[in-house]
Amino acid sequence: MVALYYLLVYDKLMKWTVTERRSLNKQIRKLPEKVQNILIALKKDMEINGPIRGDWPNFSALSGARYHCHLKKGRPTYVAIWEITDKEIKLIEVTYAGTHEKAPY
Repeated sequence: MVALYYLLVYDKLMKWTVTERRSLNKQIRKLPEKVQNILIALKKDMEINGPIRGDWPNFSALSGARYHCHLKKGRPTYVAIWEITDKEIKLIEVTYAGTHEKAPY
């Protein structure tokens, strides 16, 4: 019973690791500074609270273990897309950040 308790506490304390695709680095630098800062905040939120971010605007699940949310509404609308690459070691990869029109849904 005690071992189960410690396992549950450890699981809550263990943070997620959030990475991004190499090709995304160049793409992020082209985004407006405000959108870049919002993306940083999203990544930090996912590190602490995990990939299911229902408290972010227009959050929704895509196919499989992929998710997306809006970073900035209006025109143009900016979105982020991420996927869970490994649930056991808690690994998330951001696969896209950019305008809604070019998003690879």
